[in-house]
Amino acid sequence: MDRDASLEPYRARRARLAEALRQGGGGVAIVPTAPERQRNGDNDHPYRHGSDFHYLTGFAEPGAWLLVEASGRSTLLCRPKDVEREIWDGFRLGPEAAPAVLGVDDALPVGELDAAMIRKLANQPAVWVPSATPGLQGQLEGWLERIRARERQGDEAPRVQHDLAAVLAEMRIVKDAGELATMRRAAQISAGAHARAMRYCAEAFRRDPAAGLPEYVIEAELLHEFRRHGADGPAYGSIVAAGGNACVLHYVPSRTELRPGQLCLIDAGCELDGYASDVTRTFPADGRFTPAQRELYDIVEAAQVAALAATRPGARQRDAHAAAVRVLSQGMLDTGLLDRDKVGDVDAVIESAAYRAFYMHGTGHWLGRDVHDVGDYHSADEAPVEQPDWQGGKVVKKPSRKLEPGMVVTIEPGLYVRAAEGVPERFWDIGIRIEDDVVVSEQGCEVISRGVPVAAGKIEALMRG
Repeated sequence: MDRDASLEPYRARRARLAEALRQGGGGVAIVPTAPERQRNGDNDHPYRHGSDFHYLTGFAEPGAWLLVEASGRSTLLCRPKDVEREIWDGFRLGPEAAPAVLGVDDALPVGELDAAMIRKLANQPAVWVPSATPGLQGQLEGWLERIRARERQGDEAPRVQHDLAAVLAEMRIVKDAGELATMRRAAQISAGAHARAMRYCAEAFRRDPAAGLPEYVIEAELLHEFRRHGADGPAYGSIVAAGGNACVLHYVPSRTELRPGQLCLIDAGCELDGYASDVTRTFPADGRFTPAQRELYDIVEAAQVAALAATRPGARQRDAHAAAVRVLSQGMLDTGLLDRDKVGDVDAVIESAAYRAFYMHGTGHWLGRDVHDVGDYHSADEAPVEQPDWQGGKVVKKPSRKLEPGMVVTIEPGLYVRAAEGVPERFWDIGIRIEDDVVVSEQGCEVISRGVPVAAGKIEALMRG
C-alpha cells in the first residue's frame, strides 16, 4: 500500500471532525494523546497511545497533541528529534517529518504548545476538548486567561466550550472496512489463543491426571499466542479462573491450581494495531464436561444463540440482553436453580429480576479501540419511555439504540453459581460465560471470533485431539 492510501482513513476522519465542528458553530478541537504512566522508581508502564488521538492520526508516540480547526486545517505537536534521547528511548518522528508521514498540515515541537494554543484559540468562536481528560481543563483555562489578557490588542478568547468526547464517540461507533479487517484479525488471534489454552490443559492432564495446573501458567499460553502472531499484547487484564473462581466476574489470575473435573473460564483478548478483541470460553480442565456442567453450559450456549439472532440492523442494542435473559431464566427454572413455587414462571422471573442471583451483568457492549468502546447506548432522537431497569424495577429513559451495519458488539451470556442454601449442590462453584465478537452486517451479524469452538461437544473434540 502506498503512503497516500494508508493515510487516507486518518485524513477522512479529521475531515469528518472538521465538518462536525462547522455544524456545531465552528472553532478548534484539542486532542491530546495519553500520558506516560510511571510504574515505579524510574520505570514506566509500557506506553499505550490515546484512543481518540490515534484514531485521528495513526501516531503512537507519547507527548503529542492534535489541533483540528473547523476550516479543516490540522496541526500536530510532537517531541523534537533528539539523537541523545533516541539512543536511550528509541526513534522519534519529529515535527519536520510529521506532515509527510502523517498527512497533517503543520507540525511543531511540543515545547511550543502554550504559544501554539494561544495563537490557534485566539478569535475562535468555540473550543472543543474531550471531557474527563485529567489536567486538560486547567491547562485550557490558563491559555484562555492569557488570550483574555490581550483583549486590548484585539484578541478574544472563545466564548463557548464543547465536549469533544461525544463527537468522537459518535464517529468511532461505526467502523470502516479497514477497522473491521483489523478487528477480524485480532479476533482470529484471540480465538487461536483460547484454542491453544484448551489443548494445553488437555495435554497436561493426559500426562499427569493428578497434577494441578496454576492459572498463571495457562495465562502464559495466551500471552505467547498473542505476541507470536503480532498482537501488541492483551487488550485488558486477562481472566483465567479455575473452578469456583469463575464466579468472580473480574477475577485476576493467581496461583490457584486448575484440577481435573473443574471448569476453566478464560476471558482474554489481544489488542492489534490499536483495536481490541474480547473473547470468553469455558471448558472442562481434562476435556470432558460432567453432567451438571454440561447441563448449565448448554443453557448458556442456547442463550447466546438467542442473543445472536436478536443482533441485526434495526434491532436495539438491548434486544440481545432481553433474548439471553429469557433463555437463562427458563433454564434456571428447569434446573431448579430457581424455585418455581417462590419465583413463579419465566415472565415473573424476568419482571422481578430474580435471575440476577445467577446472571448479574449485561449481555454485551461496544467493542473497538477500547474493549468497552465509546458510544451512546441510548437513542439520541427518541423520547424517553418507561422500561425495565433490569434490576426488578422500572425506569424512564430513552430507548436502547438501534444497531447499524459496521457496529461491533460483544455477546456474552453466563451463569455463575456459588455454594448457597437452596441451590442444588451439583451446581456449586460452576461459573460459565461464552463471549464472542460480533460485527453487525447488512444481513444480520457476523461472528468474527469463532476460530475456537463454542458447542460443548466440539470443545471436547478439540481437547481430545
